[in-house]
Amino acid sequence: MAVKLRLMRMGKKKQPTYRVVAADSRSPRNGRFIEIIGTYEPRQDPSVINIDNERAVHWLSKGAQPTDRVEKLLKISGAWTEHTGDAVDAAVPERAPRKSKKQLEKEADAAAEAEAPAADESDDEASEGDE
Repeated sequence: MAVKLRLMRMGKKKQPTYRVVAADSRSPRNGRFIEIIGTYEPRQDPSVINIDNERAVHWLSKGAQPTDRVEKLLKISGAWTEHTGDAVDAAVPERAPRKSKKQLEKEADAAAEAEAPAADESDDEASEGDE
């Protein structure tokens, strides 16, 4: 039996949460599974990842193949590093806060205004030197 570590969708419509499960590769996405390994909540900021590393490493050592997304989650939780022995930077990159167009325009205007007085002062100094 080919076992995969994959996500099983839970939650309400438009509000997904996922279980990380060990399941037969032939079973459907939300079908029968062997064991729940953890959970993933992508809508939280930052995303919440709870994975039982011991069980994940157990399934990986038995030959279970993780999906791409689950592999990324295992790297973040540290289970992938335990399994492979590689030193992977498991730090979650911090997102820069998103800014609205209005905020970006205000910052651009403020930067332009800050440059404008500096340019005016240099013009004044140049004209005083001419006299």
